[in-house]
Amino acid sequence: MSDLERATSSSPRAERARRIADVLRQQISADGFPDGVLPDERALAAQLDATRNAVREALGLLRTEGLITRRQGVGTTVVRPKYGHGLDRLAGLAETLTGHGTVTNEVRAAHVVADPPSAVAERLALPRGAGAVHLERLRRLDGEPLSLDTTYLPIDIGGPLLAHDLTNRDVFAVLEEITGHRLGHAEIAVHAVTADPDTAALLDIPDGAAVFAIDRLTRLADGRPVDAETIHIRADRLVLRATLQRGRA
Repeated sequence: MSDLERATSSSPRAERARRIADVLRQQISADGFPDGVLPDERALAAQLDATRNAVREALGLLRTEGLITRRQGVGTTVVRPKYGHGLDRLAGLAETLTGHGTVTNEVRAAHVVADPPSAVAERLALPRGAGAVHLERLRRLDGEPLSLDTTYLPIDIGGPLLAHDLTNRDVFAVLEEITGHRLGHAEIAVHAVTADPDTAALLDIPDGAAVFAIDRLTRLADGRPVDAETIHIRADRLVLRATLQRGRA
């Protein structure tokens, strides 16, 4: 008997299905089914040392999540791939998704604000009364909405940035071009939130759907904060990944 079977054999039915769904979700995220087609229930049950009923319920959970679809005569297929976005490397979205499609930006706002939110001014270490440049971009992958980015930058950097092509280029590359310096590092916090009606409409997802909300503060190599942004990313399209090293606390 396998570890999974021992763990689930005496568990309630819903718990068994959840555990099997977790295993299958991990396989899908890791591109474990390259052709996008899952084995049939009998084969999955044999692979997972589980009953067909438990596998069927697990597949039902994944279908409810929108991760797979099931059609008679076709089988069980992955609805769409989830693209990996590494959290252990500072990179723009277009860099991250190289080879997966074309990333474009719909620039919804690009202007100077005289009085940025106090929390933004604090994050960017702006002097009292200093303005900032505000950007809002709807990011698309092959034409389909992927993320909504709200960005604030100091005027001395953000001002020149407004003259650049923000539709087809990542802001990170433009920032390095303007400053003549490499970006250094970024601090991030990831939240799971439900999409408000406006965000849901822009991302073409149902109201209340789960999205990743990423707060990121990017700094130059000398430590100066230059890019404070909040990114709402469709959780059904992207997997956040990182390689973590064990070290001292």
